[in-house]
Amino acid sequence: MSLSTALNIAQSSLLNTGIQTSVVSRNVMQEKNSDYSRRTAVLSSNAPGARVVVIHRATSEQLFRQNLSATSSWSAQSTLTGGLERLNLSVNGVDGAMNPAASIAELQKALQIYSASPSNRTLADNAVSAAQQVVRSLNEGAAAIQTFRVEADQEIAASITDLNALLAQFKDVNNEIVAGTRAGRDVNDALDQRDGLLKKISEYVPISTFNRGDNDMVIMTADGTTLFETVPRSVTFEPAPAYAPGATGNQIYIDGVPLQAGKGANTNSGGKLSSLVQLRDGVAVAMQQQLDEVARGLISAFAETDPSGALPDAAGLFTWPGAPTVPDGGLLVNGLAGQISVNAAFVANSHLLRDGGANGTDYVHNADGGASYADLLLAYNERMDQPMDFDPLAGNGDKASLTGYASNSVGWFQGLRQDASRASDTKEALAVRTAEALSNDIGINVDMEMSSLLDLEHSYQASARLIQAVDDMLSALLAAVR
Repeated sequence: MSLSTALNIAQSSLLNTGIQTSVVSRNVMQEKNSDYSRRTAVLSSNAPGARVVVIHRATSEQLFRQNLSATSSWSAQSTLTGGLERLNLSVNGVDGAMNPAASIAELQKALQIYSASPSNRTLADNAVSAAQQVVRSLNEGAAAIQTFRVEADQEIAASITDLNALLAQFKDVNNEIVAGTRAGRDVNDALDQRDGLLKKISEYVPISTFNRGDNDMVIMTADGTTLFETVPRSVTFEPAPAYAPGATGNQIYIDGVPLQAGKGANTNSGGKLSSLVQLRDGVAVAMQQQLDEVARGLISAFAETDPSGALPDAAGLFTWPGAPTVPDGGLLVNGLAGQISVNAAFVANSHLLRDGGANGTDYVHNADGGASYADLLLAYNERMDQPMDFDPLAGNGDKASLTGYASNSVGWFQGLRQDASRASDTKEALAVRTAEALSNDIGINVDMEMSSLLDLEHSYQASARLIQAVDDMLSALLAAVR
């Protein structure tokens, strides 16, 4: 080997070592950046010596896709779980203190105490007050549900604004990658940025991707709708300023295709948008309908009857805008929970509970005015425990007692919360594990990088010694010539 060849090899090694050191140092600096993929300087033989031909970016397409899917599922589930918690607090109150089932139980207790001493006006007033508390729980619960639906709409609108902004950023980065690939520039930083945007987009909708020529990427939703192809596709939504009970909210459209709502406590949806629609048009509507059915059951259970049986039942302690008629059995009346009220006649004269007659003398049961008469009070309590028809559309069965239906409604919702919470824990764990697996495959291991730096230091020292040896030989040769 000639001295010039040895010198060229040493110089090439020093140049390569400098580039490699720079790459490894940057890897160490980006160790905390979850969107950064490890870089490696790839050497190629180039006699004499070698040269860095490319900076390789670590990738794992399969793990990355699994992480996108897990992130999307967790985002959907956590959104559903969080929405259920807010609904529970606003409708049922802390520890369920405001739910109608608890209020109905207190009403039953007040009626039992009153029936034991039917001449006591204070006990009669207490029973009417308990009935007013039942009405408050239904009215406030219905109002809270409609407020929740409006808030869900606002959250959907804000999320879509964020999603469209992410897609606009994705377009800029994708264009930069395509142009850089065509020009032969290093686009690794842009690829990191694009992957980071994909992770954020997957939190809103479930996505899949594929690459075309020049690293151009296309994004599709889980149902095959195009979300991005050269340019972002339109994602639109029109929020409603208010909601009537039972009304269906406006749909979200992606490239003109409606986004489907999720189903089930362990929701089958991906991304927070479909879970928000599920909460708004699924869970909240079902909860409202069950409250409406409880309200209808109360009106029926406390309806005044004609002792002779000649006249139809009339709304009694609990009334509604359609009074004096009583709502048909087994048929849902949308919004009834927000419209039910305590009959003003009972507030003015609480002993009407004992005697009857709020709808006229034909409905009086205690015609003799007996102070110890309690048959009607006992009958009200019995009616609340007797099976009645409910509309199966509300999703809580079609046959139950009023107290049983109200308790089952609470149980249905609490079961939904528990199942959703368990599913959220499972999906969170999966998202964390896939993120860790992806990081282990393409992320930074500082120990390995520091080991590489030591190897590069040894390579630098060897090159330096070779240059020193060549310098010594040249010096000896020049000295001999002199």
